[in-house]
Parts: sequence; C-alpha cells; structure tokens
Amino acid sequence: MSEKLEHMAFLSMLVAVTLLFGLLLWPFLAPLLWAAIIAVLFHPVQVWLSRRWGERPNTIALVTLLACVVLVVLPVLFLLISFLQQGLALFEKIEAGQLQPGVYLEKVRAAFPGVQALLERLDIDMTTARENAAQAAVTASQFLARNALAFGQGAFGFMLQLALMLYVAFFLLRDGRALVEKLIHALPLGDERERHLFQKFAEVARATVKGNLLVAIVQGALGGLIFWILGLPGPLLWGVVMTVLSLIPVVGAGVVWLPAALYLYAIGELVSATVLIAYGVLVIGLADNILRPILVGRDTKLPDWMVLLSTLGGISLVGINGFVIGPLIAVLFLAFWQIFSNEFNPDTRIEAAPDETSAGE
Repeated sequence: MSEKLEHMAFLSMLVAVTLLFGLLLWPFLAPLLWAAIIAVLFHPVQVWLSRRWGERPNTIALVTLLACVVLVVLPVLFLLISFLQQGLALFEKIEAGQLQPGVYLEKVRAAFPGVQALLERLDIDMTTARENAAQAAVTASQFLARNALAFGQGAFGFMLQLALMLYVAFFLLRDGRALVEKLIHALPLGDERERHLFQKFAEVARATVKGNLLVAIVQGALGGLIFWILGLPGPLLWGVVMTVLSLIPVVGAGVVWLPAALYLYAIGELVSATVLIAYGVLVIGLADNILRPILVGRDTKLPDWMVLLSTLGGISLVGINGFVIGPLIAVLFLAFWQIFSNEFNPDTRIEAAPDETSAGE
C-alpha cells in the first residue's frame, strides 16, 4: 500500500512539474515550434552533410543552420519589413484622402447594374455597404500602421525571439536524434507507438510547411507579380496578403485578385481586367493544383474538411502559427484513435479508405 501511494504521489508531482514547465515555456511557443520545424525540414541537409564530412555534429549543425538563415530567415525578414512599410504608406494615403475605398465600390456598382439589383433583393443597402467598406479599409490600414510601429518599437523583442529560435534550432539539429530516442525511452506509451507519433509530427511539419507554406508563397509571389505588371498599387503588400490568405484552405488568393479585376472592369480597363482574371485562374489557381500534390503528397492523410477546420481552429487559438499547430493536433488525434482501434479492437480494425487518404492532396 505504501509503495503504491508513493508511486501515485510521484506521478502526481511529475504531472504538476511538467505542467508548470509547460507554462514557463508557453510564452516562447512560437520560437520553440519553429525551431523544431527547422530541425525537421533541414534534417535531410544534415544527413547529406554527414555522409560527406563524417561525424562532425557541431560543424554540420552550424552549416545547416546557416543554410536555413540564408534561404529562409533573411528573405522572410525582408518581406516582412517591406510589407509593413507598404501598409504604413497605404494608411497614410487613406488618411490623406488619396485613396477612397467607398468611391471604388461606387464605381463597381455603377459598372455592374445587376449587382445593385441583386443587393436590393437581399435587402442590402449600398450606401451602408459603401460606408462599411470605407471603414473596413481604414481599420485594416490602421492595423497595419500600428503593427509597423509596434514592429519598430518591439524590434528588440522580435530579434530576441528570432535569436532564441535559431539557438534552439542549432541544438535540435545537433542533438535532435538523441533527444527523440531519450523521449521514446522515457515516455510510457510503448516504443512503437511513440515512434509512430514522432513520425506523424515530422510528416505533418514537412507537409504543412514545405507544402502549404511554399505553395502560399508561390501564389503570393505570382499575385504580386501580376499586380506589378499591370501597374496596380501596392503589389508587394497585396502579394503578402495573398500569401496569408492562401494558407487558409478554401479561401485562397482569389479574395484579392478577383475584386481587383472587377474594379478594373468598372473603370474601363478591360484588357487588364481580362488578363488578371485569366492569370488568376490559369496561373495562380493551377499553381495550387500542380505544386501541392508534389510538395505535400500523402503526408498529412487528412480529409479536406478536417484540414480546413483544424487550420481555422489553430489560427483562432494561437494566431498565424496555428496553420501548423491545428493540422498537427488533428493528425495526432487520428493517430491516437488509430492506435486505440488497432490494439483494443483488433477484430474491427478499419483501414482508411483510398479516397480519404488522398483527400488531403
């Protein structure tokens, strides 16, 4: 009895201390998450270097991390700074009256009389819609302006988190394999189950970041390029907006380029509007259909509806990092239930249907 009581007390203290440690690390969720993702994504580079240089863990981890900084971190920083600068410039133009979203909406209404009739049938007041559009534009530009100022004022905190991410990533690259083995040995779930769960984490991290993020970047870059070619204002700003929207399933970059094309039609720029629509459908749209199966493949094994719900849920819980955390939680949820079904109900074991496994492609 005494031994059992000691065992229960120890497990209770273990859970309590672990939860407290998790609370300590919670403010650093973003840098720790991305450090782990960097270690997973650049592991093949590390393996490639190990085959050529032998066992030199510090040097290989450092070179791998430098490759990550040059290929990923510096371009993202440049893009972020440029995005905030253009957002601040947009806010200044709206404040000065140089840009009037309500006027643009009125031009679209005048160019498409059918839209006015449809809105009247739906009991939507065009005047109110125009005022709401103007207010939304002002609110969005103010948000960008505040974040631009906050980024400048909080640059030290941002750089501190960036340095923490790179610091942790170095040790995960160097000691990650040994750390995983220690966790497998320590966790009381069974080695095979734990290896299966760690494999799922790596698969989802690769699929979400390598696939979804790269596809979103490509779509945003293509969108920004056509905006620049057609002479539309803020091509970099709208390119980044399209990148963010492309991360959300179902939404996509069309939320930006389609209204822009309608406005071009409304002001008589028929050629530019037609080019933008054709480019959006044939180039930006097909980029998703072509690249996503190549980059993501069957890694996530999630149905489209679960990808959408888990992504939106993750973003609502933890912000932009949720586009990784949401699908990860969903995949771990399915993995745990699959293990439970296979081990506790072996006679009713159900394999995933082919259409479900390919739905996430």
